[in-house]
Amino acid sequence: MPSVTLEMRDNVALVRLNNGVTNPIDPGLIEDLFAAMATARQEATALVLAGGAKFFSIGLDLPRVLKMNRSDMRNYWYRFNQAAFELYTLPMPTVCALAGHAVAGGGVLAITGDFRFAAAPERQIGLNEAKLGLPAPYIADLVLRQLIGDRAATPMLYAGEFVSFAQAEKLGLVDAIYSEDQLETAAVEKAAALAACSGTAFAAFKANRTEIIREQYQKNHRRQNDLSIDFWFSPAVQARLHAAAKRF
Repeated sequence: MPSVTLEMRDNVALVRLNNGVTNPIDPGLIEDLFAAMATARQEATALVLAGGAKFFSIGLDLPRVLKMNRSDMRNYWYRFNQAAFELYTLPMPTVCALAGHAVAGGGVLAITGDFRFAAAPERQIGLNEAKLGLPAPYIADLVLRQLIGDRAATPMLYAGEFVSFAQAEKLGLVDAIYSEDQLETAAVEKAAALAACSGTAFAAFKANRTEIIREQYQKNHRRQNDLSIDFWFSPAVQARLHAAAKRF
């Protein structure tokens, strides 16, 4: 069973993270996500990214990735960030359907969509890297500031705190909250409506919206991603990461 599945809903690709209850992001999930995006580019006019009922995704698969040497971790980190970047720049409407928590690396994937619909207002979204002694992934820092503005994004990034979906809706990070049984239908309908409204012109609209971040990321991502790896392998951060991995 692939850790990412794709189901066509008319012209909308419903792409689901399907890696157990918590949907940890391991190397296989990343590669399956790349494959799903490639299929969507060929067969769909819009994409909905969904996860599980309890967790959209808990984030990086810490127990697994902490066993990686520096070279393997660097490759993994680059692929994860590239997957987030490709989701963000995908030239079609994208909606993230968040039934469960979208935290850490899961929060990174969640903010790449054009829109975010959520269920269960008490569930949470956010980036907790600061609490581990890490900078937030460069692509996530750029996108979060674009979505909700620097004034709202800065405290979230500096403190590494999660916010509830209800709070996220007030910030503009979540666009609407639905009941769990209506969530994916609403997300698919939104994605389909966007694709039908502007057709092939949507890619031009999206290119305009993502242009500044796309150029900034492509210019700086190697330096920023390597900086993250330096932090990752520092003794203090390794101690915090191993403590966090015990909670998986």
